[in-house]
Amino acid sequence: MCEGVESARLAAGLRELRGSTGLSLAALAARTPYSKSSWERYLNGKKLPPRDAVEALCRLAGEPAGRLLALWELADAAWSGRAAPAAARAEAAASARAAAADQGPTPEVPLAPPERPEPSERPQPPPQPERPEPPPPRRHRRVVAVAAGVGAGGLALAVAVTFLAGERAGEARGGPAASAAPSSSAVTGCRGRSCDGKDPQSMFCGGEGMVDTVIEATTARGEHVQVRYGTACAAAWGRLAGGRIGDRIEVTAPGALPRSVRVQDRFDAEGYLVTPMAAVRGPQGIRLCLYPAGGGPRECFAH
Repeated sequence: MCEGVESARLAAGLRELRGSTGLSLAALAARTPYSKSSWERYLNGKKLPPRDAVEALCRLAGEPAGRLLALWELADAAWSGRAAPAAARAEAAASARAAAADQGPTPEVPLAPPERPEPSERPQPPPQPERPEPPPPRRHRRVVAVAAGVGAGGLALAVAVTFLAGERAGEARGGPAASAAPSSSAVTGCRGRSCDGKDPQSMFCGGEGMVDTVIEATTARGEHVQVRYGTACAAAWGRLAGGRIGDRIEVTAPGALPRSVRVQDRFDAEGYLVTPMAAVRGPQGIRLCLYPAGGGPRECFAH
């Protein structure tokens, strides 16, 4: 089995996306070059999927592939042993840049004056040596090498780490995330009405310092439900963990269409599901309802 947080997050994202397609494992096998047993291993985190398999699932779900490909890059780097601490790479790059700056401009090589001819010799025009092209300083070349290593896949990894940090922080606190005004550097894929009906993870709306958990409760049957409000995206969505096959959660908010998600199979039940986003100006008036499998009475929670 693929171990590590990166592989587990990738598998959870694949299960969530597969649930949104409504396709069974057999249907996935029929629509892609990968067998039913292969998809079972990919979705359950037993094996790292090929990059093409991740892209194929995103196409079937009609979702942008950026988030899952970023997770795949992290998982692949960790699995292959190529991962290195981002902070160490950034520090090495900064040190190399500082060293290059300290080097200063390379002094020009002065031209030697031509020799004066002897009186008995016929004067000849002085030779004109070519000005040598000074090689780049050694430390500058090292800067280029370090920068190239940092730049490969850097943007995708940085965005993925930002989103996952926000998710982990929310789970660790078990309550409202500290999210004052979102940072001006926050990068999201949408805001306000443009987020309505979209996946909060694909749009990177749940990053650290960009989200509040405004509703959190445990139902009578033990399902754990939340409503999260993305301050940077001005949208809300529901989360369900520990659900049962057939359970459905629905989020309603003033002026927005209801958004819901259903537990399709054991993969959904073992992980967590999120609803599409509802665009709202604030968390006031948001309500989440759980509709349990089997048609039992619903349980609702309001902010």
